[in-house]
Parts: sequence; structure tokens; C-alpha cells
Amino acid sequence: MSSNREYSFTKPTRPSIRLLAGLGVEGDVHAGTTVKHRSRVAQDPTQPNLRQVHLMHQELFTEVAEHGFEVLPGDLGENITTTGLDLLALPVGAVLRIGPDAVVEVTGLRNPCAQIDRFQDGLLKQLVHQDATGTVVRKAGIMGVVTAGGEIQPGDSIAVELPPQPWTALDRV
Repeated sequence: MSSNREYSFTKPTRPSIRLLAGLGVEGDVHAGTTVKHRSRVAQDPTQPNLRQVHLMHQELFTEVAEHGFEVLPGDLGENITTTGLDLLALPVGAVLRIGPDAVVEVTGLRNPCAQIDRFQDGLLKQLVHQDATGTVVRKAGIMGVVTAGGEIQPGDSIAVELPPQPWTALDRV
């Protein structure tokens, strides 16, 4: 669990965070009904905030460690680090029930930026690249909006509810 009141690339870990319906992570700089990421604010500050919560899978940290990178929870700015859940395979609209009360609806993929290479040179290529067919692969986690609030902490269960088919694959938001 990570959050930060100030703009910074990494977010300090916390013993728990509170999700607020329609806003995001309480006390996090990216919480709000409209976009808070600087690049998106510059484009149009009235856009809805589809990036209220950033989730990243712990397995990614193991994968990049095999290439010499050390990444810990919160280092890449995520709010929630998961284990054993294939986040990148979820469709748009999947619902994540986290802990006893919180609900997050998946909106899309995080679009990694150059700040990642400032954190650790070369890491960006591990998180976004083209596969053999030329398709861009983004591995830096997923984004969502909070539909029901609640306090969550490490170890809380996450139940996945898939939307009706046909599913829409995740794309960057």
C-alpha cells in the first residue's frame, strides 16, 4: 500500500490506505474526479480521472530483477501491489473487490513514461516494448476508479468479477 500527498515518482509504503469512492486514494496527489497526472492536466484538465488507483503485480519486480533491476512496492508510483493476480489480462470494466469494503473498476493500462529511466536507467525497456508482431506491450500495471470506498491493507484478499462478454482488452489510459 502506497500513497503520497506530493508529486514524486515513488510513493512511500503505508500500513494501510483508504480508498474513497469516485476520488481514489485518500491523501494521494492523484486523487480526484478529474485528471491529476501533469501531462493529462496540460492536455485537458476537465477529463475524468480514470487513473485514481494504480495497481501493479509483485511478479513484475521478480521479472525485472532477473535483468538486474531492484524494484520494491511503491517505487514505480503504484498504490497497490498484488500477488498471484494476472492484472494485465483483465478486461476493461473488471471489478476488483479489495478487502472487506473497497471496490475498484479497471479502466486500462498504465502508460509508462521516461521518469522510469530516471529512477533506474534502462528499466523503461523492461516495462514497455514491442513484441515480435510489433504490438506495444505495457507491463507497468493497471489503473482503475474507486466505486466503493474502504480501508485496505497488505494481505487483504482481492476478488475479481469479470464484466459481460465480449470483453474489451486493456489499453493505455
